[in-house]
Amino acid sequence: MTPTTNQAEQGPRRRAVRRTLFGAALAFGLAALTPLTAEAAAVQSASYGNLPNEGLYPEQTPCSGRYTQPRVPGGATKTAVYQGRTITLKYFYSSGCGSFARVENAPRDCAAHSNRLDSSKIVWVLETVDPGIDYAYTKVVNNLNGRQSRAVLICDNRTVASTAWYKTAP
Repeated sequence: MTPTTNQAEQGPRRRAVRRTLFGAALAFGLAALTPLTAEAAAVQSASYGNLPNEGLYPEQTPCSGRYTQPRVPGGATKTAVYQGRTITLKYFYSSGCGSFARVENAPRDCAAHSNRLDSSKIVWVLETVDPGIDYAYTKVVNNLNGRQSRAVLICDNRTVASTAWYKTAP
């Protein structure tokens, strides 16, 4: 076999190897860009979203990274046993944006639920637990300027745990 023949035979092989490597790299790159979990769509009451920061997830607000668990009467963290699991409900608050609820170690038929008391009606937003993960957190409810809010854990359409109402200074 001459060197010319060898190079002529290797050209198509090299291109095939390059195409295979490129295809694998492209597939890996697209897989890396695809989120591992789907984001469930939030469900909300009709009057939710009328105040600043409502309709945004905590990390989308100017207060991202500054939410804390305040001194809610009875505690900002609650636990409940549901279907043999100990589920944690957490209430977070930021004095600049409002509050949100988070549930951890929850099965799919559970949801994090944030309530805001507006005059005599409850304004709410909830987020269900997505397949493949065991947590969920809500969008922000604006409980600033003296409004009250709380976190609620709902499983199978019934309240399993909730924090007390938290009222901010007007």
